[in-house]
Amino acid sequence: MAAHDEAEADTEAVKRHRTLFRAAKRRANPPLRRTDITVTDDAAVKRAVKAASLGNAMEWFDFGIYSYLAVTIGHVFFPSGNDTVQLISSFATFAVSFLVRPIGGMVFGPMGDKIGRKKVLALTMIMMAIGTLAIGLIPSYATIGFWAPVLLIFFRLVQGFSTGGEYGGASTFIAEYAPDKRRGYFGSFLEMGTLAGYTGAAGLVLILNTALGSAAMESWGWRVPFLVAGPLGLVGLYLRLKLDETPAFQKMEDATFHAASEGASTVETTAKGDLAKIFTNYWPTLILCIALVGAYNVTDYMLLSYMPTYLSDELGYDDSHGLLILIGTMVILMLIISQVGKLSDRFGRKPLLMTGMVSFFVLSIPAFLLIKQGSLLAVSGGMLMLGLSLVCLLGTMSATLPALFPTSVRYGSLSVGYNISASLFGGTAPLVITSLISITGTDMIPAYYSMAAALVGIVAVACLKETAQKPLSGSPPSVETKQEAAELVEAAAPTPRF
Repeated sequence: MAAHDEAEADTEAVKRHRTLFRAAKRRANPPLRRTDITVTDDAAVKRAVKAASLGNAMEWFDFGIYSYLAVTIGHVFFPSGNDTVQLISSFATFAVSFLVRPIGGMVFGPMGDKIGRKKVLALTMIMMAIGTLAIGLIPSYATIGFWAPVLLIFFRLVQGFSTGGEYGGASTFIAEYAPDKRRGYFGSFLEMGTLAGYTGAAGLVLILNTALGSAAMESWGWRVPFLVAGPLGLVGLYLRLKLDETPAFQKMEDATFHAASEGASTVETTAKGDLAKIFTNYWPTLILCIALVGAYNVTDYMLLSYMPTYLSDELGYDDSHGLLILIGTMVILMLIISQVGKLSDRFGRKPLLMTGMVSFFVLSIPAFLLIKQGSLLAVSGGMLMLGLSLVCLLGTMSATLPALFPTSVRYGSLSVGYNISASLFGGTAPLVITSLISITGTDMIPAYYSMAAALVGIVAVACLKETAQKPLSGSPPSVETKQEAAELVEAAAPTPRF
């Protein structure tokens, strides 16, 4: 009898332990509820994409102007003498702005994780507009001597500092608004904005070059694109201030508030934007981000910023013809980039990114051999080969990079990683390529440089986890309809056991 009672007691103890274990498991992995899922408002998503993309276009219009006026700026702001030295001085000033981009990322990124994405994006827009407008007002070297390049460098630093908070914030903003299954499509509009900004800058410079001629451009015409930046910046600021904060950030803020109000430890929540946490806890992902962005930026700046200078200085092309070919290439990329975003939603980010990296590795030499032929058809064909390789990266990267980091540190981590890489590899690309051509005497340097970057990119993409059609880390699932939310809850429900 006693043995029977002991057996029953053991059975009850086992049942009690099982019940406690299941309860603990449910607390650790609570079932997905309808209230946990974000159902996106299509109109709000489109407003957010429009504001982020147009703002990004205006930022890169401001930034692109300098690239396309590099030769003229070299003549205006640096002592006359060797044309190559003036050009290298101009590109060195271009690269200087990238030195402070990581600092801008370290300031604006964590700030965006603490006070919100919207406020910081408005601040970066104001700073970029001020910096660009000021460059258009600086007197030439012939007028004020040494102070001309000093002031140019100072306002380039202002531009670079503001850009440090731009891409990370804008890509985070769109990624957190977009539904999970269409994040690639909506993210591609951010890079369409980049292309539109560069195209607008190149188009305006082309019109001025054609209408005014080189003498008038060096005298005063170069100032016009910079002076246009002020009003454009106000338009971008207006669009961004009209938006609400992203749903993911709002939910994170609500969760933080409730945890604090219930007496939970706030150590974790108050350190969310802390740089030490980013470098300590997320350094492997940060390195992956730097490698991806480095490969992408070298090819991006080589084609979109440096190529007009290469065509004019190395191949003797007329400035206007080089810009015209680049504008045509960018317009084609703008027409297809959203389709690339759709493809990344359907087939995954990795296949599209790998296609772009491998294409750059394989096609760079053939493309530059074509470009060196010099005929309009050959140059256009070579540029298009490079452009189609680049669009695989452009249309995919803005959805890939925000998914690397959780919501609490997304803006900060992405801004830091992106801008460290852009500073080391992207902004220095025109300067390094020009210097290497001068040292080696070979005009195939851009092809070799692109291939080296693509090789790094291939390794980075191979190490990347697929994130297409999945919720962002640290954010609830995001869907387009209530029916989709209900289906998601049903699919996540545990299967009954009988």
